[in-house]
Amino acid sequence: MQDAQVFERMSPIARYIYEAMPSTESAGYVLFLAVFALSALVYYLGFAKKLKLWQNAVIYISLFLGCLVLTFLAFFLPMVEGLIVAALILIIYKARRMFDRKHEEKDSTPV
Repeated sequence: MQDAQVFERMSPIARYIYEAMPSTESAGYVLFLAVFALSALVYYLGFAKKLKLWQNAVIYISLFLGCLVLTFLAFFLPMVEGLIVAALILIIYKARRMFDRKHEEKDSTPV
């Protein structure tokens, strides 16, 4: 009975992962990897700068450790869903920016 109440309170993606995976341990790892991958993608699309290798390593290690906390929040809060929305917005922004740059270069070239 308590398991059903816990599953009802879980966020939709976390619930799907726990229902689809063969064990709860592997589901936890998959949820962590989803949170980490989406966080890394959002960081790369929105905030990453050209840095030295060791600086990138420090950033991604810190991101990895921070995702441990985010994974605990992702069980009952829509963390994965929010990261998906953030990634989609940043992808649209980057694509639009590239399109505008190409369009400006095309217009600025002398004929």
